[in-house]
Amino acid sequence: MNTKLNKSDYTVIVIVYAVTTLLNCIDYYESDNNLIEYLVDIPAAILSSFGVVLLFVYWIIPNFLIKKKRYFHLTFWGLTVLGIAGFITFVAGFWTAGHDWSTFPRWNRLLSISVFELTEEVGFTLGILLAKKFYEGQAQLFNVQKQQKENELKLLRSQINPHFLFNNLNTLDALIDSNAVKAKEYINRLSLIYRYLIRTKDAEVMELSEEIELAENYIFLIQTRFGKDYSFEIKKDVSLEDKFIPTGSLQVLLENVAKHNKAAGQNSIDVSIEVDEDWLTVINNKSKILSAEESFGTGLENLRTRYKLLSDQELQIINTESKFQVSIPIIKLSSEL
Repeated sequence: MNTKLNKSDYTVIVIVYAVTTLLNCIDYYESDNNLIEYLVDIPAAILSSFGVVLLFVYWIIPNFLIKKKRYFHLTFWGLTVLGIAGFITFVAGFWTAGHDWSTFPRWNRLLSISVFELTEEVGFTLGILLAKKFYEGQAQLFNVQKQQKENELKLLRSQINPHFLFNNLNTLDALIDSNAVKAKEYINRLSLIYRYLIRTKDAEVMELSEEIELAENYIFLIQTRFGKDYSFEIKKDVSLEDKFIPTGSLQVLLENVAKHNKAAGQNSIDVSIEVDEDWLTVINNKSKILSAEESFGTGLENLRTRYKLLSDQELQIINTESKFQVSIPIIKLSSEL
């Protein structure tokens, strides 16, 4: 916590002392005090207590609490400076009130009076200042954490495998010679994907309907490249309105399927995308032949991390000998972000 006083801190101090001065003047008036007591006692109390506050803020708290937790030193020096300032204030008040010096308190009584003379005023001022500093620090910490969260999400979103473009250009090169019509459609779908990636590069979440549209374009690329090795089915029997998922997360799940599975013979990899009110689930049968294709996605761990930053819900994974299933929570912006 930064204990140095800023302009707003001094404004608070001025307000506190203005109020306490007014109350002291009223109290002195009702007690029929002499003018000299107004002129000496009140300024002495203000200057002494303000001096103690400054010593706490700039010396005692930074040295004996923040830098090194020396609680004995904190207590000792706190009571010492409070006692000295209180002694000065008490002596000034004793003199202006015209008391007989023969009645001046003995040392043990004087020690107690000196320590407690300014305790309320110093404690109240310090309490307000430290509470203000604490909540300002909490607000600053929240902003830093929010910015860090946004930076982490952008970093995770930016981790797109460069092989994605390379592989698709190879596929496109082969299509131009063999099927010009399909090559044109391939270029169109690929451009739609890149436009989406550029448009959503700073978006933490996107509407599920748009993510499914991206997935449909990506599925076209996979099926064009691998033929009948992969088959896809999208089941969306519920309304997609007001449903969101982390940007690009469905693409990540499809990439994961292509990365870890390769069709064997006539047996294709069947992929089902199912959407209900609360979950989006991708299910695929597993092959015993691992694909040599590198994933250009950020992977399940990346997606898991993004969910930790965006929601209090987590991915659910079911991995059996014959089936791999990943369910991701659908985000409702009004309740989760």
